[in-house]
Amino acid sequence: MCGIAGFTHVVRPFLPERIHQAVASIIHRGPDDQGVWQSSSISLGATRLRVIDTAAGGQPLTSEDNDVVVVFNGEIYNHAELRQQLIACGHRFRTTCDTEVVLRAFMQWDTACIEKLRGMFGFAAWRESRRRLVLARDRMGIKPLYYARAGRDIYFGSEVKSIFCHPEVPRHIDVDALDAYLGLNYVPGARTLAAGVQKLMPGCFLTWHDGEVSTHSYWQVDRIDPSAHTSLADSTERLGHLISQSVKEHLTADVPVGIWLSGGMDSSTILHYASQHASTPLKTFSITFEGREFNEAPYLREMATAYGTDHQELDLGPSTVTPDSIAELAYYADEPNADAGAVPVWHLSRMSAKQVTVALSGEGADELFGGYITYLADKYARRARMVPRTLRRLSLHSANRLPASNKKIGLDYKLQRFLYGTLLDERSSHVFWNGTFSQMQRKDLMLSQGGTHLLKLLATIPAHGDVRRFMAFDQAYFLPDNLLVKVDRMSMAHSLEVRPAFLDHRIVEFAATLPAHYCIQGRNLKLLLRNLMKDKLPQRITAKRKQGLDIPVHDWLRGHLKPLLLDTLNQKTVEESGIISWRHLQSLITLHMERKANYGYHLWGMMMLFLWIKQWKIQCGQDIEAPEDLSADFSSMPVQIPSSFSSAASSFSPLP
Repeated sequence: MCGIAGFTHVVRPFLPERIHQAVASIIHRGPDDQGVWQSSSISLGATRLRVIDTAAGGQPLTSEDNDVVVVFNGEIYNHAELRQQLIACGHRFRTTCDTEVVLRAFMQWDTACIEKLRGMFGFAAWRESRRRLVLARDRMGIKPLYYARAGRDIYFGSEVKSIFCHPEVPRHIDVDALDAYLGLNYVPGARTLAAGVQKLMPGCFLTWHDGEVSTHSYWQVDRIDPSAHTSLADSTERLGHLISQSVKEHLTADVPVGIWLSGGMDSSTILHYASQHASTPLKTFSITFEGREFNEAPYLREMATAYGTDHQELDLGPSTVTPDSIAELAYYADEPNADAGAVPVWHLSRMSAKQVTVALSGEGADELFGGYITYLADKYARRARMVPRTLRRLSLHSANRLPASNKKIGLDYKLQRFLYGTLLDERSSHVFWNGTFSQMQRKDLMLSQGGTHLLKLLATIPAHGDVRRFMAFDQAYFLPDNLLVKVDRMSMAHSLEVRPAFLDHRIVEFAATLPAHYCIQGRNLKLLLRNLMKDKLPQRITAKRKQGLDIPVHDWLRGHLKPLLLDTLNQKTVEESGIISWRHLQSLITLHMERKANYGYHLWGMMMLFLWIKQWKIQCGQDIEAPEDLSADFSSMPVQIPSSFSSAASSFSPLP
């Protein structure tokens, strides 16, 4: 696992020290080794965390004639079989690392090599004789890759901070992306909150040749008509085989490997199959919240005991989650992420990294197999909308009078969010339940109006169909742009490689063929996965409802984190930014502190936004707009939905 950075210099002066600055900014991603390679046209750099072939495999890695150079971040799980194919083609290897497989695969097959790779990755390949650069990202967006352009030159890196090393790249806020951030808690798709800095989309590669840039998709999920599905028994057997195979491959490493264990079914499934392939007791790591109603310690301890793991726990409370730790977390987050679940992931990563270099996790199962309670909300809201709108508004008014709970997600919060969502159209309500501010609330809050980024994105969801259209949306955006970003930044901040075994693309392709009732049936979520694990895991593990790894943000922002919140979101700072209405934000803070409403998640996102603005000296204001070349980042990358659904984006109405 590594971090990569680079930039061309065909127009601007060649500054040899610049690549060293870019590499130094991401040294946490690879503290074991750093290297650079430069020519008159390009500078490339990498930091390395040794996982495979710890003795060799330093980067950048070059061909014998120095014509092809590769910097690589990730893991290729089928590197051994690709190595044999390349040897048969006449290649001679100097190392046993997967980076050299990527190098020689590119030498042999050029960009056609990308779809042969199975794993998680972001890499850059340069061919000196052609002055041609290729950037590529894995199918699901597990590993990050950002880029920005300044004239004919391009700048790229594993994290935005490596691009901010270049003064040619302006640090302006993208107001349209800000609208999406406030609505979803993250910025979806190719955009970032930094205007002009883009993500290379999952399953895509980019080519740069003498200043000309083009992007291409090499993989999209083929969503097969569910009428051709197999029986539940056959699908269950197939899923078990795929997960077992994936977990076996994800355990491959020349360094210690552990398992992140939450006590839920997803991580327990990973532990179950890992135990079948491990020759020694596994190490497991967990976060607990002693004394809180959402503490999952009894479940995870039951799993650790059942599988005889070497188990470590860390209890999170006010003495652990300090204002200083939040500020440090905000720096490594790179992009502001309003998901307060980053806090336990940060501490889980720090604890794990003391004993292992690699950890397997359960991300992706909810999006692939239907595990979120929001999918039930989508279902129940259809019935609720049959009730006259006036009665729903009255019900919401009554719910808003309930006393604000200090629980992580209390009944008051759930009821208020659900009822408000029933006043929105189906697509807007789905993202509202996972997000924070509705469009009307954002209109009051933001000083700059006219954001269309989120509206264009929502319009890609078919107006009619079953829950799979929302699962497809979450797979395309919520998973890579929120969950995987959170895990990557928090883990790599501690030089820990995290591998989500559910996101093997063969599992993803299989999940795309499943009918909706194999995912959600009645009130039962993840039906197929539960069917697979019902005779393998303890019954109370497969029967329990999802809790989610999160903090009691409503409570803590009224308590020991209140000084940090008020210091960050003060009148002077907010008014000088020119992007947020202080009057409306102050009202949210007052209502929250007086326990008249729970706005903890809203305020957390705001706090992380302004910590990011301060950290990176981001220029804000109503006169700042995104460059024109970012305006079509969704038009060529639609969410893929089964063809049996009817897409009626033209009828989309985002507001009640």
